Amino acid sequence: MANLSLNLVEAAASRPEHTALKCGDATYSYAEFDQAAAKVATLLADRGIEPGDRVGLMLPNVPEFAILFYGILRAGAVAVPMNPLLKSREIAYYLSNTTASLLFAVPAFADEAKAGAEAAGAACVLADAELTAAIGAAAAQSEPVARDDFDTAVILHTSGTTGKPKGAELTHIGLHRNAEICVRTLFGAESDDVMMGCLPLFHVFGLTCGLNASVIAQASLTLIPRFEPISVLEAIAADKVTIFLGVPTMYSALVAARRPGDDASSLRVCASGGAALPAQVIVDFEAAFDAAILEGYGLSETSPVACFNHPDRPRKPGTIGTPIEGVEMRIVDAEGNETGVDEPGEVQIKGHNIMKGYWNLPEATAEAIDADGWFSSGDVGAKDADGYYRIVDRTKDMIIRGGMNVYPREVEEVLYEHPAVAAAAVIGIPHESLGEDIGAAVELKAGVEVTVDELREYVKERVAAYKYPRQIWFLDALPTGATGKIQKRDITVPTAATREA
Repeated sequence: MANLSLNLVEAAASRPEHTALKCGDATYSYAEFDQAAAKVATLLADRGIEPGDRVGLMLPNVPEFAILFYGILRAGAVAVPMNPLLKSREIAYYLSNTTASLLFAVPAFADEAKAGAEAAGAACVLADAELTAAIGAAAAQSEPVARDDFDTAVILHTSGTTGKPKGAELTHIGLHRNAEICVRTLFGAESDDVMMGCLPLFHVFGLTCGLNASVIAQASLTLIPRFEPISVLEAIAADKVTIFLGVPTMYSALVAARRPGDDASSLRVCASGGAALPAQVIVDFEAAFDAAILEGYGLSETSPVACFNHPDRPRKPGTIGTPIEGVEMRIVDAEGNETGVDEPGEVQIKGHNIMKGYWNLPEATAEAIDADGWFSSGDVGAKDADGYYRIVDRTKDMIIRGGMNVYPREVEEVLYEHPAVAAAAVIGIPHESLGEDIGAAVELKAGVEVTVDELREYVKERVAAYKYPRQIWFLDALPTGATGKIQKRDITVPTAATREA
């Protein structure tokens, strides 16, 4: 396989005039997409970017993301996708952690991007008319830079419940095989398919199963910069979308928003991941849209797909199905022994989809991946008598808000930076449409005052919009255990906060 960008080269050679990318009125054929990526590779070389160098990519779902991403790969560099909603301190960390010297960012969030890049000593280039003109004027690089299968193609930042985010290194071959298996065994995707790109491309689900899969299938990808149910329904009808990828909250929103005249008859297959899919959502969506939802499971560290309800096997709602081709899974107890049928334990995964490791963190890598290649997910699962897996609980403290992972420790650290805060615990609060919302129990320092609104705004200014706590309440003291560790399970969420969420 070598360089992942060779898939785009092949698609452009096979179907030059076929629509590759569509976003509103903007369309790119495969020839135009490949040519633009080849010109980006030239611009990167002109800026001194060498094979293996890291380049930040902070854009929403627009054609420029795809063009820059494949241009970075074509140049032999490593893409570091980032959420455009990140604040400058988060951007600076991602860039510094990977020693990225360049960041491409969307103009709408230029201030935070420039501040973060400056703090990390990196250059910031906005994806604006000036960049478009520069790409148009550049010479196309003759061919992709040679890469080995196991060279790093992408670094995606992920985090456990403690410590700073870690950069998961995903390889050219790992990303290729994961996307190719999705195309062939899950979606049955072909060149006449139209895939819906609602999932953010900076997230591994959207990147692999959306962008990379559509290129391998030589299909069309309709991009939606911001998920709005009515816009999505209109795009499904206008573009005759056949394959839809989403998180559970998207499916719920589409059911609620659908109008009698909406035409979704083109939909053939839908895939869900990112959080548990309620059985009722499956029933409601399939009744309204007449298209099957296949639920699966994966992580950034697994490229991401590890397990799925396959279209050629009986589907079991409430499960994540069976491991994909070339991947093994098992459930182990605290001693590392495999558990029995329906006995919960930690989910472990092994196969071609496992990351190369955490960037510059050999100890964390060794802790996550054992000598036999088994990756410990930190998620609690169980396997039934038919070999189908289900997730009992996500990583202990992680909150999944509308399909986006929020790691409490990161938000807590910001709260602790406020001069009035003595202690803080961030927890998930059940939410009707989002699944969970962010709540924070706070203990103030003696003799110091701050209002809930002031504290909320303080955090809001320092983290991405989906991370800050919507509900904050004060306690005289947070509950602690014998060792003094805060016991989140003993925190009672005020009725008012639950009602508001």
